[in-house]
Amino acid sequence: MSGAQCDIAVVGSGFAGSLLAMIAQRLGRSVILLEKGKHPRFAIGESSTPLANLLLEDLTTRYDLPALKPLAKWGPWQRTYPRVGCGLKRGFTFYHHTLGETPVADPDRAKQLLVAASPHNNIADTHWYRADFDELFVREAQNTGVAYLDEVQLHSVSESDDDLRLHGTRSGEELTIRAKFVVDATGPRGFLHRILGISERALPGLPSTQGLFSHFSHVERIEDERTARYSEEPPYPVDDAAVHHVFDGGWIWVLQFNNGITSAGVAATMKFAERLEFAKGAPAWERLLNLVPALRNQFASARQHRSFTHAPRLSFRSGAIVGRRWALLPSTAGFIDPLLSTGFTLTLLGIARLAEIIERDWNTDRFRTSLDVYADQTENELLAAGRLIACLYKSMGDFPLFVSLSLVYFAAVSYSETVRRLGKPHLANSFLLHDHPAFGPQCRLLFDRILCARGPLDSKELTGEIVRIIDPFNVAGLGDPERNNWYPVKAEDLFRSASKVGATPDEIGQLLDRSGFRTVQPT
Repeated sequence: MSGAQCDIAVVGSGFAGSLLAMIAQRLGRSVILLEKGKHPRFAIGESSTPLANLLLEDLTTRYDLPALKPLAKWGPWQRTYPRVGCGLKRGFTFYHHTLGETPVADPDRAKQLLVAASPHNNIADTHWYRADFDELFVREAQNTGVAYLDEVQLHSVSESDDDLRLHGTRSGEELTIRAKFVVDATGPRGFLHRILGISERALPGLPSTQGLFSHFSHVERIEDERTARYSEEPPYPVDDAAVHHVFDGGWIWVLQFNNGITSAGVAATMKFAERLEFAKGAPAWERLLNLVPALRNQFASARQHRSFTHAPRLSFRSGAIVGRRWALLPSTAGFIDPLLSTGFTLTLLGIARLAEIIERDWNTDRFRTSLDVYADQTENELLAAGRLIACLYKSMGDFPLFVSLSLVYFAAVSYSETVRRLGKPHLANSFLLHDHPAFGPQCRLLFDRILCARGPLDSKELTGEIVRIIDPFNVAGLGDPERNNWYPVKAEDLFRSASKVGATPDEIGQLLDRSGFRTVQPT
């Protein structure tokens, strides 16, 4: 029998598990990182956001991980790691479809929403080709001194007065890992959920959904077809984004990487998924493409790179998030939906909080109390994200309402990013500002009203209410009717909103200079 003893064992070597392991190692803890598979390997969850990238950048700075810092922006990434698969994400692109119908002219852009996330490529967000990305993180974890074991099959857990013991096998030999603390980074319904028999809890209001997804090559771009009819240039090339095709009952994503691979998939209600027979994989995808002519044309020459993954139950919420000697990362504690790319931000917020607990409270009486606070924060943020996504699903047949509800998300995250860049993170401690004394309760009332509605909703009235709710936090010109659902990143919006973030115009100018907003470097 072989084994190891350490302060912290992290189970799961996706980027999140590896990142936390590196941070704990930097904080002087002995760490072992365990993986059931072998890198490189496929993983879902591929699209970053400005707030997620800012959190990643802050963590790499605070915990001295310079090799990872370039990954927070497209330009530095391409200059530092040109061979690590990456997709350019300049924003969020949404198109609305009536299934089975040929798209008609949309002069007022009522069937689309383009929200830019950056003014130019150099500081743009990215799609993470996880096979490359996760492998890079594991390699850097080893470089920082983290012990790493792959192809480990864990089958049980036992607890003593001093540690938690993970029992399993590796290369045909019995293996026991003794750790004072265990972090589960294995994803929804993961290791500790199964081994400890942790219950699963519902996400109120969220419909049951299924997912179907794969990777492809030879997928065309749609920008010429979609933008040629407008005299005005869109805020960014529409394909260089997280592209969402929304229909009543679900949505399709298309993410294009710079290595010729495109990630595409669909998330939809049980009723729709069963009608198209998602469980059958490729035939269901073909049936879906036939219902959306724009996608059928885009994927006409596409070649499938791997078998379809069918997720019969997408959403998940764990009945427990921490124990006496263990904690789940947010990505393991729950999953809502890929819509709006919320997962990375939730996970990185959780990593930052656990890192602070390890740094501040390790081997103190405060450790367990701090874990309970972490669990409450994680749970409340999952519920806040779940309420918004539930409302978006309910409004997928009413695109004007869907657009307005999306602006709640964009207002909250752009405000949060801005105050963090100003050095005022206390103004936005929580995801979607859910614990803000004004914004949080107003959003909960709005979401409850939508989710409890039995009959048709008044989109115009709700849109007006949403614009009023987000106004004190709207630093990006969202909801301006003159922009016709196209929202570029404009410095003047931030300058006009300086008072909303307690800043002077000079401070806004300095923020823009620090962030590279007004400096374009070659990529």
